[in-house]
Amino acid sequence: MNITVNDRTIELDNEGYLLNPDDWTEEVGRQLIKLHEAAGHKKVDEAGWLLIKYVRNFYEDKLRHPSMNELIRSREKEEGKDFKGESAFRDRLYVLFPHGPIRMLAKLAGLPKNAIAEETSAG
Repeated sequence: MNITVNDRTIELDNEGYLLNPDDWTEEVGRQLIKLHEAAGHKKVDEAGWLLIKYVRNFYEDKLRHPSMNELIRSREKEEGKDFKGESAFRDRLYVLFPHGPIRMLAKLAGLPKNAIAEETSAG
């Protein structure tokens, strides 16, 4: 499977992951979101887009995907909250990305699937 972005062909595997993570740009990410939504998933809003960019930046910085706990903790820290809303945020992530938030966010962020952390792994 391939997508075309700005007259450039971007190769995807049969699950829709980028074959070359370096092909990812914001335009490619937005095209991946369109495919995601066309497959029947919930619309990715601005908060979802920020999560995609967070996962991408985390991977570029640490060379691994964040765990679910790391994603939740970083969000709480960035917003200056105390973890009381952790379960509500986790539930919202699963509503937006029911097949596994980390997996789906990593896919939309153009990251390799073979390095995806387990959804339940500790941070």
